[in-house]
Amino acid sequence: MTSPGVLLIGMMGQGIYRTLDEGTSWKRLGLNDGLHPNAMVHALVADPRDPNIVFCGCDKGIYRSVDQGKTWELSTTLVANHHIWCIAIDPINPDIMFAGAGAPSVPAMFRSKDAGKTWEKRPMEAAETCAIGVPQVTAIAIDPTDSQTIWAGIEVDGLRKSTDGGETFETITNQIPNDEYYPIDDIHNIAITVGPPSTIFVLSGGGGGHAPDLWESINNGKTWKAFNIRDNFPCIGDINGERNYPRGIAVDPGDPHTIFISLGDTTPGHTGAIFRSKDTGNTWEPLDLPVSPNSALWTVNIPPGNSNKVFTGSRYGYVYQSDDGGNTWAKLWRECSEISSILWLPNTPPF
Repeated sequence: MTSPGVLLIGMMGQGIYRTLDEGTSWKRLGLNDGLHPNAMVHALVADPRDPNIVFCGCDKGIYRSVDQGKTWELSTTLVANHHIWCIAIDPINPDIMFAGAGAPSVPAMFRSKDAGKTWEKRPMEAAETCAIGVPQVTAIAIDPTDSQTIWAGIEVDGLRKSTDGGETFETITNQIPNDEYYPIDDIHNIAITVGPPSTIFVLSGGGGGHAPDLWESINNGKTWKAFNIRDNFPCIGDINGERNYPRGIAVDPGDPHTIFISLGDTTPGHTGAIFRSKDTGNTWEPLDLPVSPNSALWTVNIPPGNSNKVFTGSRYGYVYQSDDGGNTWAKLWRECSEISSILWLPNTPPF
């Protein structure tokens, strides 16, 4: 009998829920487990070499767990007391990590070269204020074939790119075809496939006078294609003219041509949907969920080494699980607080 694994749900203001039995029973982690009370958890990532080691980005910095999220220890290094919105681990050299900070902290990029033991701040231009108050680094993607290339997305302040392993970052402004200067500034998420062709996907909440959209580049960001998801994807809801608002994206680690994105009608919205592409984004299909989401679907997670499992969660607490690569889904009975991240890990007893 195969192990059901460990499922962690990161929430805004309620810390982390953890289950060892496919969602039958849950424990909300808190002070007795090393987390501060009512933690605002933005990101959960696991070390690709060791599923026991998990990192949590939150309103007090970065926590580290060595027992699959059972207990946690807060980093006292440079990232302490920064709101950490996202964490990325280099798939080629997992000792290299990046963490992005933001609202209410000043937007910043941090790098670790020793698997999160110590951190250094990297130079990256970012606005101090934006349309939503203070910007936040919501996405970091490391090129799976060239780890010197790192992409970062800021909500609301556009795209950044490094070609020297994070030593420096440049601002990307050429996201509209035909070289028009309309930078997309509201970046929600980024994913990169190994190809062929190697493809960069960017989810945007809008900007430059444009509606929310999915963007694609197959030439390392020199030119971009907009999918126009408002008109070309099935409408999942229309609130005051807003629809098809993208938030989450995940590339199947076992098949780089298969990609999932999650949408809402707006934020937080009244409903959501999940779409799948099996041809690196050329075509997309909506996937049927057993219960209509109560808000935008916020995040998608596919565990490395287990492409059959796919998880998505709505902003207001619904969690869905697929055990057949997204063909069919079940809604877990536990409804959470505001969901920000989902992480599944293969169970390694006794944790």
